[in-house]
Amino acid sequence: MHILRIMAYALVITGAIVWGLVGFFNYNLVSAIFGDMTVLSRIVYSLVGISGIFLLATTEYEECYCDCSDRTH
Repeated sequence: MHILRIMAYALVITGAIVWGLVGFFNYNLVSAIFGDMTVLSRIVYSLVGISGIFLLATTEYEECYCDCSDRTH
């Protein structure tokens, strides 16, 4: 599970960089490498999306029931 999580993080970070390039420079790196909506580019987009859903579903959140601003250590 550890390797799967590392791979998911790598894909999500890659996806974030690609969307950053699209947003800031109107440059789609995936389309430049694999072509515009080819089978390979659709696989890349799908893997990034699945990785995001996987991380969202498997991330554990901590709930704080105390006053976290009052720390003594």
